[in-house]
Amino acid sequence: MNDLAPLLTPEGRALLDAVHGTAPADELAVATRLRRDHPAELVSAALGQARLRQRAEAKFGAEDARRMFFTPNGVEQSTRASVAAYRAERMKSLGVTSVADLCCGIGGDAIALARAGIRVLAVDRDAPTAAAARANAEALGLAGLIDVREADVTEVDTAGFDAVFVDPARRGGRGRIFDPEAYSPPLSWAIGAALAAPHAALKIAPGVPHEAIPAEAEAEWISDGGDVKEAVLWFGTEPGAVRATLLPGPRTLLGTGLPNPQVRPVGRYLYEPDGAVVRAHLVAEVAAPLDGGLIDGTIAYVTADTLRPTPYATAYEITDRLPFNVKKLKALLREREVGILTVKKRGSAVEPEELRRKVLPRPQGSRAVTVFLTRVAGAPTMLIGGPATA
Repeated sequence: MNDLAPLLTPEGRALLDAVHGTAPADELAVATRLRRDHPAELVSAALGQARLRQRAEAKFGAEDARRMFFTPNGVEQSTRASVAAYRAERMKSLGVTSVADLCCGIGGDAIALARAGIRVLAVDRDAPTAAAARANAEALGLAGLIDVREADVTEVDTAGFDAVFVDPARRGGRGRIFDPEAYSPPLSWAIGAALAAPHAALKIAPGVPHEAIPAEAEAEWISDGGDVKEAVLWFGTEPGAVRATLLPGPRTLLGTGLPNPQVRPVGRYLYEPDGAVVRAHLVAEVAAPLDGGLIDGTIAYVTADTLRPTPYATAYEITDRLPFNVKKLKALLREREVGILTVKKRGSAVEPEELRRKVLPRPQGSRAVTVFLTRVAGAPTMLIGGPATA
């Protein structure tokens, strides 16, 4: 059932309350009971919406997710609430009071903008998606600030708005789209719309090639809890600037144009830069205050002889360095009485889960160890250690 209208009726809302929190194993029994008094299609729609709400809790939090309405694509593609809130606050700090949110999806960004006190025109060409965005604005008490319109974003007049926000569709029938010109709408169109506005933000995939970033844009990579979520091209801010922003916080590292760090021997400490830092090509900005260098010219691991805490990288103390060898690693873990093994990799084709099964089929004790599968000066190497403590 793609039409949300039945779920917005008193009967539909009552069913949503009735099925809230239903476990997958209980769905058949709950559906059988409810179908005695309600249309089967409406019961199925309510249970489907309940499943989507459960999935959405990770992005929107339990309180909002329970009141919101979702489509399957909307849950998958919507912006995490913490990221949307950060971007909305940045918009607000620029003096933005109105935004044309193009390709608004189910309204995640529009909600964050409205909660920041910004008036929003939210546009999406997909009817069920636009209906969900409208229902969400009403459910969260933000209908007075969010005007939802079902339309082709390329035909919307954005004149009169302080800013434009564009989140092009980056998934097609065959999955994720990597070519920015294959986005819907294409990145070139979004850039044109951005250049016509006083301020703009374009949400793009974090793997975008740096050479595809226009000179007029500032590029920002955002991670949340260590996971890279997106890249954003900002217009009307600092053309040519590059930054990595880590949430929660926020903590922002601004590029200064430093050359790549020198390759040096592995020291006592290994620093694993946050993914946003790596994507933004700002590893040098992390390495410099650590007096650190790279373990390999192609690997984003920084090594240093001293421990200097930084919010932009996780520090590990290295106890052993070995050429890659499964048997030697298994023997070392047995000798050290390891019971908890964390495997990380950069520059290695070995799958961490597969290696973990081979070298530690069962706990050998209570110690915890981290193994880095990587390259050192071009050679496949295992670096062994654990989180550094001051």
